[in-house]
Amino acid sequence: MSLNLPDHNRLHSPFESLLHIIDPVIASILDKAIDGKEISVEEGVELFEAKDIEMNALILAADELRRQKVGDMVTYVINRNINFTNICIKKCGFCAFSRGYRDEEGYFLPIEEVVHRAKEAWELGATEVCIQASLPPRMDGHLYINICKAIKRELPDIHIHAFSPEEIVYGALRSETTVEDYLKMLKEAGIGSLPGTSAEILDDEIRRIISPGRIRTKDWINVIKTAHRLGIPTTSTIMYGHIENSLHKARHIAIIRDIQKETHGITEFVPLSFVHSEAPMYKKGLVKGIRPGATGAEVVKIHAVSRIMLNNYIKNIQVSWVKEGTKLSQFCLNTGANDLGGTLIDESISRTAGAIHGQLLRPKDFRRFIIDIGRIPAQRSTTYDILKIFKDEKSEDKLDKFQFDERKISSIKINEAIGL
Repeated sequence: MSLNLPDHNRLHSPFESLLHIIDPVIASILDKAIDGKEISVEEGVELFEAKDIEMNALILAADELRRQKVGDMVTYVINRNINFTNICIKKCGFCAFSRGYRDEEGYFLPIEEVVHRAKEAWELGATEVCIQASLPPRMDGHLYINICKAIKRELPDIHIHAFSPEEIVYGALRSETTVEDYLKMLKEAGIGSLPGTSAEILDDEIRRIISPGRIRTKDWINVIKTAHRLGIPTTSTIMYGHIENSLHKARHIAIIRDIQKETHGITEFVPLSFVHSEAPMYKKGLVKGIRPGATGAEVVKIHAVSRIMLNNYIKNIQVSWVKEGTKLSQFCLNTGANDLGGTLIDESISRTAGAIHGQLLRPKDFRRFIIDIGRIPAQRSTTYDILKIFKDEKSEDKLDKFQFDERKISSIKINEAIGL
């Protein structure tokens, strides 16, 4: 192994010493990663299988690559989630959020309410609204476009981060147009970026089991690549901790890497662990071999392996405090992650699946546990422009003073909303 490179390209001697006493296969892969070389899918699988001292070496290597790529700054965005409807035509096994249109728990926010919530967020210092929802039957194909137009009329400077590839395909279908033309209309209406959700695992065999009827892998890739070609950046995600194995995860990350090599339009990669407790495929035993979410070791390893496999192409690895809680998220900042996502203010999808970590994290809380590990907090934009760097946790934002009152979600009659 090439362990004699100059210090500025290498970890210091304790790590080099560690490489000599761990499994030689893992040692060779980590040495290769530190040298800045690309890790194959097969090598990614080996890293996912690491345990004991090899796992410790994996963490150290990922943390060093993070330090080399982005330094000691940890970022977050002040944003608000707006999940404007839970009425859905599909029944995904992992989703506890969606409801049928005759369900008493179903709701559909009018556009005016979506704009109102965006205004509230802007007044609290948010720079972004993240808009995602279910797929209501008989939806007006221009609904997403009209939402963007309405928000931009009132708040021209806010960033609209909205509509997963699944929603884009559905909107294009409902408006009887192509995905490309639909994205062009959304861009003209003011959309700023797309969330790379609805990826789950980019393996159609797995998708058919956990989310039958969802878009195929090739459709997800097509939406993401088309958005990038049109100048619309996206995030990227993976959902793990259900029935996938290490090979599925490594292949998924490699697909994301290949897209980024071609388009350079991905801003971040976000591992999302499966929240199991209320998910139908777990709660009702609908899927054979379903696991009760990821273990702590799996959470740590996926952030580390993601950093190692993506480091040359996607510099931002985000840890989801909604999925993992603040304590494990804080630890993952030392295993390759450098971003904590957003304040959210409202969060419905993970919460209904059984996530227990709340729906609002104030900026001062982000800053507190970033500083606690000796790192530098920074508020960012959706596309990772640094807006403010903090030297201590004493600064206050409007959102830090906001007294959150979980209101009952506004709704209109569902039949009226979907035109029945």
